[in-house]
Amino acid sequence: MAIRALIFDFDGLILDTESPMRESWREMFEKHGLVVSETRWASLLGASADPPEAYDLLEKHLGMPVDRAAIRDRVMSRELQLLESEDVLPGVRELISNARTAGFSLAVASSSERAWVRGLLTQHDLIDPFDAIVCAEDVERTKPSPDLFLKALKHMNVEPNEAIVFEDSQHGIKSAKSAGIFCVAVPNRVTQCLTFTEADLMVASIADYSLQEYVAAASAL
Repeated sequence: MAIRALIFDFDGLILDTESPMRESWREMFEKHGLVVSETRWASLLGASADPPEAYDLLEKHLGMPVDRAAIRDRVMSRELQLLESEDVLPGVRELISNARTAGFSLAVASSSERAWVRGLLTQHDLIDPFDAIVCAEDVERTKPSPDLFLKALKHMNVEPNEAIVFEDSQHGIKSAKSAGIFCVAVPNRVTQCLTFTEADLMVASIADYSLQEYVAAASAL
């Protein structure tokens, strides 16, 4: 079957929200004398916009429970401050535009909450091209479960072998492959320390390949 749909993760793939998130948590950890390696942190990403493992690490280090709601408020406030300087990542607008012109269906599949994803897509004038936006509230299990991608396929009336997924996290890539979809790994500044052996293709930037080249790679598999 011919490729006729593209599915994008959101955080760290369309917009690098993960660098501000990492920095805000790094500051929080440092305040309490905790150092978390880049690899350990990156391995948490993709399953939730608010990884519970971050609080677990802090509680384990301190040896006592923390006020998770208060910490979340402080971390999020700092993350939003840092996010103001971020723009849509290279190649994303062009690929979306070219795919829409070529008649492709487009979807976002994100483990984050709908308000976060839709709000930032709207802010960056990117919400209109998408036929489906599937978020954490829409499924029982987020990534690495395949549910988000399977729901996106259903919304677009597309089979797994007719789509390409773009992902930046190990959880996301596992999710896409569990759904039976060709997956392109696009590591960002936070996840570039990881390996992505399960991905079908890895690029440094979405801009590295044209739409036609991505389709050719998926069709050749």
